[in-house]
Amino acid sequence: MNHVRLYIDEDAMDTGVVRGLRARPWNYGIDVMTASDVGMICRTDEEHLSFAAAQGRALYSFNVRDFPGIHSDWMAADRDHGGIILAPQQRYSIGEQIRRLLKLIASVSAEAMRNRQEFLGSW
Repeated sequence: MNHVRLYIDEDAMDTGVVRGLRARPWNYGIDVMTASDVGMICRTDEEHLSFAAAQGRALYSFNVRDFPGIHSDWMAADRDHGGIILAPQQRYSIGEQIRRLLKLIASVSAEAMRNRQEFLGSW
């Protein structure tokens, strides 16, 4: 199975979450890139999703207000992306975010995540 690769926007790039995901053994298939890693700080939501899509990565964000609409707009325009994973800010601890993201990554292939929107609470 081709694992989901993550792009974490600046809203969600808590260093504890990023460090925790990166500390996992490589056999989990965790590949994490942050907005800070690639100089994408202070960019629009569209730019973050476009970057993630170009990299073949699922975007992880706390922006539950805007991304559902952006996702709908992209689907209506027949634009592809690597998936969107959303969580309300300050709802989950660092450990809970890591556990839920790992469960999603272990359960859903990159192909199945394509053009899909998931809420972390479902995992």
